[in-house]
Amino acid sequence: MSTFMQNPKQVQRKWYVIDAKGKPLGRVAAKAAMLVRGKHKPTFTPHVDCGDHVIIINCKDAVLTGNKLRNKFHYHHTGYVGHMKSVRYDTLMREHPERAMFWAVKGMVPDTTIGRKAMTRVRVFAGAEHNHEAQKPEVLDF
Repeated sequence: MSTFMQNPKQVQRKWYVIDAKGKPLGRVAAKAAMLVRGKHKPTFTPHVDCGDHVIIINCKDAVLTGNKLRNKFHYHHTGYVGHMKSVRYDTLMREHPERAMFWAVKGMVPDTTIGRKAMTRVRVFAGAEHNHEAQKPEVLDF
């Protein structure tokens, strides 16, 4: 028996909705990263972009456990010398919760062309409404 290798023409993409309300941010991000990469499929092939589309709703109600709200920071560099910026997660979750979720998912996919292409299939919303009902997404509960 030979190993199955999927090619890009054979990829079947589905749409999933994940509700982050009351769930830990990292667990939701890990589930979304797995779906976006396609690792949940029996036809997963590492060198082919075979993931699905993921819609994450209610990011403002996601939970950070322990003291992460006060002690965890997100760092980014502007490109100028000495311009390392940081924002605490309590501020980030209050002002831009969709960014916190997006960055968490982005940190869990590979930093390759496949990972960058996979991140185009992640849609993140702070509230419960999204504009992708026409795709008939399947609600994922875990």
